Amino acid sequence: MLEAVLARFKDAPSLVAPEQQATFEGCLSALAKSPDLPKLMAERASNDFWFAPDDWRSHYRPYNVKDGILTIPVKGVLLHDFPWSFGSWATGYEYIWQAFSRGMEDGSVRGIAFHCHSPGGDVAGNFDMVDKMFAMRGRKPIRAFAHEAAYSAAYSIASVADKIVVSRTGGVGSIGVVTAHWDVSKAFDEAGIKITFIHFGKHKVDGNPFEALKPEVKARIQKRIDDLGEVFVSTVARNRGMDAAEVKATEALTYSAQEAIEIGLADDVGPLDDAVAAFAADLTATSEGDEQMSDFTQAQYDEGVSAAKAAGKAEGMKEGATAERARIAAILDSDVAKERPAAARMLAFDTDKDAESAAASLAKLPAEAAAPSSKEDDKADKTNGQKFDAEMKKDQPKVGAEGGDEEGKPSRAARTASLMGWDDKKK
Repeated sequence: MLEAVLARFKDAPSLVAPEQQATFEGCLSALAKSPDLPKLMAERASNDFWFAPDDWRSHYRPYNVKDGILTIPVKGVLLHDFPWSFGSWATGYEYIWQAFSRGMEDGSVRGIAFHCHSPGGDVAGNFDMVDKMFAMRGRKPIRAFAHEAAYSAAYSIASVADKIVVSRTGGVGSIGVVTAHWDVSKAFDEAGIKITFIHFGKHKVDGNPFEALKPEVKARIQKRIDDLGEVFVSTVARNRGMDAAEVKATEALTYSAQEAIEIGLADDVGPLDDAVAAFAADLTATSEGDEQMSDFTQAQYDEGVSAAKAAGKAEGMKEGATAERARIAAILDSDVAKERPAAARMLAFDTDKDAESAAASLAKLPAEAAAPSSKEDDKADKTNGQKFDAEMKKDQPKVGAEGGDEEGKPSRAARTASLMGWDDKKK
C-alpha cells in the first residue's frame, strides 16, 4: 500500500517543501499502514457526502463547529481526489472543499479556521480548489493558523484566509513547484540489464528512468514546472494582496513566523489556543456591532426616509418657484414686451416658454395700442389678439384664446389671474 501511495508523487509535479521530505514520507507511510484505508478507498460515493455522527466513517470526515467557528484540518500530505481526513497524516482536497462550502452555508458557523500542519502535497486539485474558496471570501471571516507548518500546498490554502497566524516555532512559505527524474541506467548497466523501448512517437518515452535525461526533455519539464510556479505565485499574490514580484522573489524559501510577517506572508504570531480564542472574540464583537447597527437602522429607517423625502420636496418646490419667478420677470421686462404688454403677460402666465422663445414670439406681433378709447382701437386690439392667438397656436397647439385648453381645463393664465385676484378686479 505504501508503494501505491508514494507512486502518486513519482515523476509528478508537487507542492512540497524539500526540507520536509522526512515528514512527507513519514505521513504517507502512516497513512498506508492504516487498517481503515483499504475500506475507505473502496467506498462508493453516497447520496450525501456527510455521515451520521455515529457512523464510523464520520471520524474521517470531521465537521467540528465550536463557538461559531468551523475548524478545517489541513494536515499531513495533501492529496488530490481524496475525500478523507486522516488525522495528522493526510488530508484530501475534496474533504477540505466540502467542509469549507458547507461552512459557508451553515447558519451556525460565524467563521472558518484552517488548522495547518503540513509539508505540502499534490499540485493537481490545489489551485482550482483555492480559486473556488477565494471566490467565496468575504461572506464569512476566514483565519488560518500555521501550527506548526503551512508549507507549499498548505500555504496556498492558508493564503485564502483574511489573516494568517503562525506559532512561534512554526513556519510558512515554500512557494514553488518541484519534480524529480530518476536515472537508474548506470545501476542497470552494472547489473548487466539493458532496457529496449519499442514505441510509436518519438517523445513517448521521454523522461524514462532507464536512460539519462536528454537536455531537450529536461527543458520541456522545466517549462511545465515554471508555468505551474507562476500560477502559484499569482495565486498567493492575489490572495495576500502582494505584488507578484515580491512573492516570486521568495524563490520558494521557507520562513519563520517573524520573517513571514516582515515580508507579508503572515500577519501575527501566537499560540494556537490564544489565536483561536482571539478569533472567537473578534467574531463576537463583530456580531454585536452588526446587531446594534441593525437595531438602529430598523428603528429610524422609515423616519429618516420620510424626512429626506419631505426635505427634497420642499427644496424642489422652492427651486421651482424661484425659477418660475425669474422666467416671468425676464419675459415681462424684455424690450419687445414694452410695446406688447398684454401679449407678454399671456406668454408669461399662460405658457411654459422660456424668455428667449417668448421674446421671439412677441417680436412677430405688432405693437399694441397704448390706451384704446374708440371702436377703431377696439377693432385693432381684436385684430392684434387674433394674430396673437394664431401665432400662439403655432407653438402651443393646446393653448386656447378663451382661457382654456382643448380639454376645457382652465388655462395657466386663468389660474394665475384667479390666484392673483385679477378676476375680482375686472368684475
